[in-house]
Amino acid sequence: MSQTKSLEVDYNYSVVRLFTLATILWGIVGMAVGVLLAAQLYWPALNFDIPWLTYSRLRPLHTNAVIFAFGTSALMATAYYVVQRTCQVRLFAEKLAMFTFWGWQTVIVLAAITLPLGITQSKEYAELEWPIAILIAIVWVAFAVVFFGTLVKRKTSHIYVANWFYGAFIITVAVLHIVNNMVIPVSLWKSYSIYSGAVDAMIQWWYGHNAVGFLLTAGFLGMMYYFVPKQAGRPVYSYRLSIVHFWALIGLYIWAGPHHLHYTALPDWTQSLGMVMSVILFVPSWGGMINGIMTLSGAWHKLKTDPILRFLIVSLSFYGMSTFEGPMMAIKSVNALSHYTDWTVGHVHSGALGWVAMISIGAMYYLVPALFNQGRMYSIQLINTHFWLHTIGVVLYIVAMWISGIMQGMMWRAVNTDGTLTYSFVESVEASMPFYLMRFVGGVFVLAGMFVMAYNVYKTLRAENHSLKPVAEAVA
Repeated sequence: MSQTKSLEVDYNYSVVRLFTLATILWGIVGMAVGVLLAAQLYWPALNFDIPWLTYSRLRPLHTNAVIFAFGTSALMATAYYVVQRTCQVRLFAEKLAMFTFWGWQTVIVLAAITLPLGITQSKEYAELEWPIAILIAIVWVAFAVVFFGTLVKRKTSHIYVANWFYGAFIITVAVLHIVNNMVIPVSLWKSYSIYSGAVDAMIQWWYGHNAVGFLLTAGFLGMMYYFVPKQAGRPVYSYRLSIVHFWALIGLYIWAGPHHLHYTALPDWTQSLGMVMSVILFVPSWGGMINGIMTLSGAWHKLKTDPILRFLIVSLSFYGMSTFEGPMMAIKSVNALSHYTDWTVGHVHSGALGWVAMISIGAMYYLVPALFNQGRMYSIQLINTHFWLHTIGVVLYIVAMWISGIMQGMMWRAVNTDGTLTYSFVESVEASMPFYLMRFVGGVFVLAGMFVMAYNVYKTLRAENHSLKPVAEAVA
């Protein structure tokens, strides 16, 4: 009893609750925009000839919403939760922690206003103009102060490995963001990069790929190293492997960006360096995947009855698949076929919807009952329904894009005996249309799953019975 009382006193869950609910809300918004974009590719008239509903303006809104609104809210929620639980102290600078929530939501709202209006730097994942970029930097530094301040005042002798990954992602994303957003403002909503030509492209993809490498990989690996063992009720398979995984990943990932610029004006040696580092990156990535999945040793039977654990483990399977596919696509000869095709889109979404979204959803299902004093989620069956909707949707999406992408690459490189192109670009687009419809259907499945989640969370928060059995007992 005294231990329970101390836990209630020690931990500040207020900001964690807000970020958790924001994660679910922005997940629905971001994925809804994605489904609209998928529909526009099959039915172009769905932009209604309204400038701010055109594909070119909504596409960056979609990427920012799912990466920074949905994904980063999930990271902030879990980072604040995990660092408290593993350090056995309350958050450092709690008012500053609350500032990070409202500051981040302000960034998201400003993005939702400016991007459809066409206010953009036109840089992948870094479209937001300089006033918003400055606000992002301020909020991020505050996030770092809260996180590392909590680590400093910890009551444990060691720093649990999940916090290593969270810490690395926080520091690296700050550096990436600041360097890539070095611009010269010429008005309130217009600026120009201080870099030029190939250097600008190199800086952008150093940033762009490491947004994937540190925000969408390292951060979510921190999530994995806490929630998989907790939900499985098992220790991490190999703590030593987790440390090797950490150092190998952060040592290699930062070099992989040039593989986005194969066959461009970037110096050939730089392209080759990016390719080599990307291929080597396969090893620590799979080390982490194996470590996560093997944590289930002795608890495999739980997958039959625990859909939250199923979300977490299947996300690791997608992580393994994406981190095999990525290094393969970085090889120049493969990239010659895959670049600029829908294969790249399929790869991105196998990572985003398969790895990032599924690990986040599993973590949110774990957090909601814990944060709101409920024993378990309102309906385990609805979690199971969500799992299958999401899984089927992701598979439909990525298979459609794989087939479409490889077909596009083959059509674009096909030549007649006289050296002329066999197919026009329009013919390749026409051939892709059935797969665009298939992608749209997959997106609808994923979005439907998010609505099921929102309903389940709503019913959980409204439940009057606060003594429900934990999920593991309820489904045994």
